[in-house]
Amino acid sequence: MRSRDSAPPQDTEQSNTTGWTLRQIWMLTVACCAVALVVAAMAALNTALPDLARDTGASQSQLTWIVDGYTLTLAALLLPAGALGDRYGRRGLLMFGLLIFGLGAAIPILNDSPEWIIGSRAVAGIGAAFVMPATLSLLTAGFPLSQRGRAVGIWSGVAGSGAIAGLLVSGLLLEQWSWKAIFVSLAVVSGVLFLTGFTIASSRQTDQAPLDVPGTVTIATAVGLFVLGTIEAPHRGWLDPAVVGLMAGGVAAAVAFALVELRREHPLLDVRLFANRAFGSGSMSLLMQFLAILGLFFFAVQYLQLVLSYSPLESALALAPIAVPVMMLSAGMPFVLPYVGLRPLLSVGAAILGVGILLMVRLDEYSSYPQVALPLVVAAFGIGLCTAPATTAIVQNTPDEKQGVASAVNDTAREIGAAIGVALAGSILAAGYGRHVQPAVDAVPDVAKEPVSSSLAAALHVAQSAGPQGEQLASFARKAFLEGMDEASIALACVCFASAVVLAVWAPGRKGSSPAPRKDEELADVD
Repeated sequence: MRSRDSAPPQDTEQSNTTGWTLRQIWMLTVACCAVALVVAAMAALNTALPDLARDTGASQSQLTWIVDGYTLTLAALLLPAGALGDRYGRRGLLMFGLLIFGLGAAIPILNDSPEWIIGSRAVAGIGAAFVMPATLSLLTAGFPLSQRGRAVGIWSGVAGSGAIAGLLVSGLLLEQWSWKAIFVSLAVVSGVLFLTGFTIASSRQTDQAPLDVPGTVTIATAVGLFVLGTIEAPHRGWLDPAVVGLMAGGVAAAVAFALVELRREHPLLDVRLFANRAFGSGSMSLLMQFLAILGLFFFAVQYLQLVLSYSPLESALALAPIAVPVMMLSAGMPFVLPYVGLRPLLSVGAAILGVGILLMVRLDEYSSYPQVALPLVVAAFGIGLCTAPATTAIVQNTPDEKQGVASAVNDTAREIGAAIGVALAGSILAAGYGRHVQPAVDAVPDVAKEPVSSSLAAALHVAQSAGPQGEQLASFARKAFLEGMDEASIALACVCFASAVVLAVWAPGRKGSSPAPRKDEELADVD
């Protein structure tokens, strides 16, 4: 028997496979705006950190947590939030997430102490954890299989370029107002999207299986500990006992999660799905993509602002061309996927992404913008080739009633990859910079040694007050930064090339890339 608030899976208008209905287009629009909001919020504050530190007195450690507190709660709660959406209704969870996100974003408007801002970001991350999987699962439930690939492709393009939107909008806001305007805009947009949530259809699984509490606890613990370890690694060192303990605890909790799920009649996530080559390789590809691209963003933004002296808005505009090939290719790849299969798209996309990142080593402190744009656009083509096929592989090989969990797997892979990418790039960049700037550190007064050795931004601040020797110090520090950036670029490129080899072996070809057999090809219940 169907649930009392459900409707027939498809009406006559929806069963038309030649085009989208206005209701579907509106649902896609709302879903894309919501996912763009939560992804943009990850990057939006990066351009405002100097102003925020000056106005609030936040320490470097507090600035780190202002950025990473959002990522930590978001990543840890994605899978449980996706399962709740499947069980209780995806639209309702989307609106709940938007409400919590908006409340979290509004806190710094009223209290701007560093501790309150960190707390607000953690609250916003909780809300984002409910929003992200709901946006994708609403689409997979609201579009028939014949139309689903194109909708997923557009969603993937928006999700993949949302960070650029965050940098661009925050740069525009900072040209006219203070950093508080970023929080105001996030709260206002979430409020508007919350109201639009009443205008879209919902869906939920018809089989009300009991919530998997042991699985929920173990996976939230696993992801939370592992992400926390990657966040702390650049500051403490990868071999620091606390970092090793956190990451080992995360791995142990992940193993416990797998063992628990194999024994559950109604698991939160059927871990046997990873034995499906399309599902497994798609998840691995997404993790690698966001590891590489967020690592690239980490040092590219610093390079533009600290080496080339771009303003926050100029640096955001410089990165904007990345969004064009990502959006265009993501929308088109679902049409190509049935003809070529996952293997060439995922492996070639990873290789091209690696080439783009490797081209960053050609840049110096006198590079022109076309020279900067070339590696970014090449990397964007690589992302565009593989991001939509990877997401499609995940959602098409998961039962319809578990689309919220499938969406959460997609998003969790992105978030874990992003956390590792920033930590890896940050660690290599910091080590390379510290090693190459050491001769300058030895030459400056004792009071300036620590800031000059810590970062390029601090070294440039010292150089401003160093008199005639300041420009020489600034130039030396910039060259040291470029050496560290080259080392980070090579490391990330090697990760991409290794991933390309693995995906060329693991990902299925054309015949193995078709959706897994389903008991019912109907859409999920719609209320």
